[in-house]
Amino acid sequence: MHLLIVDDERIIRLGLQKMAEAYSPTFTDIRTAENGMDALDKIADLEPNIVISDIRMPKMDGLALCQTIHNQYAHINMLVVSGYNDFEYAQKCMSYGVKHYLLKPVTEASLYEVFDTIIKRETPGYIPVTRYVQWIDRMEQCIWSLQIDDLNGLMEQWQAYCLKASLSFYQLQELLEECTDMLLQRFQERHFVPTITRQEVPEGNVKAALDAFDDHLRQIVSALLLSRKGNYKDPMQEARSYMDCRLSQELSLDEVANMAGLTPTYFSLLFKKMTNETFVQYRINKRMAKAKELLGVPHLKIVDIADEVGYLDYSHFTKTFKKIVGISPSEYRTSLGIK
Repeated sequence: MHLLIVDDERIIRLGLQKMAEAYSPTFTDIRTAENGMDALDKIADLEPNIVISDIRMPKMDGLALCQTIHNQYAHINMLVVSGYNDFEYAQKCMSYGVKHYLLKPVTEASLYEVFDTIIKRETPGYIPVTRYVQWIDRMEQCIWSLQIDDLNGLMEQWQAYCLKASLSFYQLQELLEECTDMLLQRFQERHFVPTITRQEVPEGNVKAALDAFDDHLRQIVSALLLSRKGNYKDPMQEARSYMDCRLSQELSLDEVANMAGLTPTYFSLLFKKMTNETFVQYRINKRMAKAKELLGVPHLKIVDIADEVGYLDYSHFTKTFKKIVGISPSEYRTSLGIK
């Protein structure tokens, strides 16, 4: 069981944490957050079974946090704690699926009673839908861009995660079948229809079920390679070429990712990994490289060169050029012997 404690007051966070650490059965992981925004980052990293949240907090209060959790992580149990004067405000949380509410100061007895209620209701062997959909998103992107090493690492993590979840053989079989069907459907939407041979898995053999799913992914990769008949173009190379030909235009990361057939998040991570530069850094460096090339043409005005590489604001161009190159555009042109 994983627990997340959210409160902007450090002494209250530590007090709740200390009580939770003394609870039996023990929690596998106990984390804390200072506000709702911090909590959502923690939840995205490792989804907790239970979230304890204060009402009044900066940046994102408890009500907004409960609403977000209700919309995106409906399976997470929420416990709201607040002062007596916030009771009516706290009641609004009930419309966001909050079933447990405690007044400050929280006692061990009242907290443990809530823990007992939640843990008795928790179903063993459960993987949140949002979590396995995230895995499917990443697998789809790795396969489509033929990042085989990344796919291998992802599969190792996926198998470890499934085993840690303590799913029964039948639960795992159902989950893997659903994941396979989801992947096939997504590739069909990309106008690629792979055919896979499903293996007969020995009943009760969890490892064999996971290996069979791994084999399904390998079959999809092989089918994709065959369908492209060696004409596959590296999506990062395609993206770079697309950007290089449009230095004067304002391109968004979303636009280039869509052109490459990848999600913006995966595209951003893959782009940084393959180029050692962020999307923005790459664009700036390419623009400055092009500007240096054009500055070598004597009859071109510097203001026109700025426009040619996508800078309508001349002063912004000169500042950026000097930051990257070390000298101003006019000084660079002088260094080339051009007056």
